[in-house]
Amino acid sequence: MKRVPISPVDALFSNGSYPVEMLFYYRDGFSTRKLRRALRQLSSIFWPVFGEYRDGSIVFERYREENCFAEETVGREIDRSELEGAGAKVISRYGLPELERLFFLKVIRFKNGLVLVPKMNHVAGDGYSYFFFLSALAALARPTLVPFKSSFVKSMFKPHHRRTALKDFAFEAFDVPPLVQSEDLTVEFDEIPRREVQSLIREATSSAGVHLSSNDILSAMVLKKLAGLRRESPGDGFDLTMPIDVRRQVKEYGQRFFGNGIMLHTVELRRAGIDASSLKEIAGQIRAAMPSLTTENYVGYLAGLERMIKEKSWERFRPFEPGAGCLVTNLSKLPAEKLDFGTGGPQAIVPLTIEKNSAAILARGENYVLRFAY
Repeated sequence: MKRVPISPVDALFSNGSYPVEMLFYYRDGFSTRKLRRALRQLSSIFWPVFGEYRDGSIVFERYREENCFAEETVGREIDRSELEGAGAKVISRYGLPELERLFFLKVIRFKNGLVLVPKMNHVAGDGYSYFFFLSALAALARPTLVPFKSSFVKSMFKPHHRRTALKDFAFEAFDVPPLVQSEDLTVEFDEIPRREVQSLIREATSSAGVHLSSNDILSAMVLKKLAGLRRESPGDGFDLTMPIDVRRQVKEYGQRFFGNGIMLHTVELRRAGIDASSLKEIAGQIRAAMPSLTTENYVGYLAGLERMIKEKSWERFRPFEPGAGCLVTNLSKLPAEKLDFGTGGPQAIVPLTIEKNSAAILARGENYVLRFAY
């Protein structure tokens, strides 16, 4: 049996919250024979994907296809426009049930294409880990004449699983209470031209010498909208929480770290300030509040999570507080081109995980798409 202890960030998701789940639509279908074989081959190096969470550790005994894969054929066409405006009903239609293991992949064949729905428990890894694994799966499943391809791909993508490389951590004695699931969510989309965002960035640089990112501007747009929709909620505070990948700054992790290599950073703002400020001003506040990412600072962040666990402050030990602000996840740079299983990359990508008072930043052609859930 293989076993790896989880990290304090993993522990945030040990109750099964916020699974990483997306839908990928391929206009030109492909055989899943090589896909299924690739799953088995990758189970040796990406073994936490196929394991279980038990008492503070991820454990893996042996690979069984029936635990992680299913395929079905539907005798109708899928509506592409339905996917691009995927509201709560579409999300619930394609979302997979609660996982027994840490990962499951469902294939659905339509008359006009094929859909993949991979779902991963967030305790296994973050969005980077999700796409790292799927990229390896696609590389191994693509048809090729290259000899010894399996060994080459496994060597090129081989991850490491040193989740407690920075700090020893034990979580055996704790059980994080499950989150209350939100119901009757409203899902809306705003499409923002990239040129509009770039124009705001140039204006901020020219007028105030402030160097903003597209994420700063788009997060400010999210704050403006969601704070405005919740004028009757109690309190004047309205916090912005963003997951920040730390792999580049924390050398003990690096680009091949499979797990939760993130810091959930919160910017504390006031509702009145959001209402009275321009997008550029709010974006400037977000930029000014960005943390300095060093190994030392990240160890401090992990220590803070451990203190919450020791004190059993479960009301604070969560990715974000929907009643006090919003969560913004930037998915606009997804490596879609790497998810080619032999017939090209996906023609549509739909995130299936939603939470109340959250937003996802997506990309579509020359535009950004903001998906709000409230």
